[in-house]
Amino acid sequence: MQFGICNLSIVPLRLETSDTSELVSQVLYGDTFKVLEQRKQWSKIRLAFDKYEGWIDNKQYLEITEEQYKDLNNNTLKLSTDLVEFIQDNKDQLNTIVLGSSLNGLELLKHTFEGVFVENELPKNELITTAFKYLNTPYLWGGKTPFGIDCSGFTQMVYKLNGYKLLRDASQQATQGEALSFIEESEPGDLAFFDNNEGNITHVGIIMQDNYIIHAHGKVRIDRLDHTGIYNVDKRLHTHKLRVIKKII
Repeated sequence: MQFGICNLSIVPLRLETSDTSELVSQVLYGDTFKVLEQRKQWSKIRLAFDKYEGWIDNKQYLEITEEQYKDLNNNTLKLSTDLVEFIQDNKDQLNTIVLGSSLNGLELLKHTFEGVFVENELPKNELITTAFKYLNTPYLWGGKTPFGIDCSGFTQMVYKLNGYKLLRDASQQATQGEALSFIEESEPGDLAFFDNNEGNITHVGIIMQDNYIIHAHGKVRIDRLDHTGIYNVDKRLHTHKLRVIKKII
């Protein structure tokens, strides 16, 4: 088994071995992973944080040893908390990193960082504060950054920055936590999940106070939440059908 670490800012994770293949997620600076299969130009990887799998360009990561991989993942995650920051390499070159990048591998990569980071579980009420950092971020299928994000990437990154683990896709996140019977039982920071006509969960958002929800739909936006689902305040219609509310923490 081989192991790797992302030494670049935002690297695409693809469905197949092609630059034109579907973007299924993104690998951020400092993310570590197992290499499941290596080909001439591409590697199939499994991310350490959420076990998500996909293909990454061999030119866009560095190989590390199993011991280094274990050491990095045995320590509490240190995550950058500014929308954009910089790391400096051993050639005094600056490289950008984005909100939620892991700083655990700085010493291994011989990089330095002078910005602000978080490394502990934060109170539940901090989730909404973090969510507002992504407000107006454009929707991007597979995205996980303030420059483009999808609905489950948004919820995952918000929870990650507060010290909690969510799986990657909305349908996977819906398997976590405790189901609530009514909206009235929910607290700010709980997750609301929505399904399509086939009954498949396809969307997720973070519940706010007073029956509002913040979610990624076109952009990260705030809408009303009722027993039917999400009511888009601009279009004046319901856009998503409520399936279940989950208390994760």
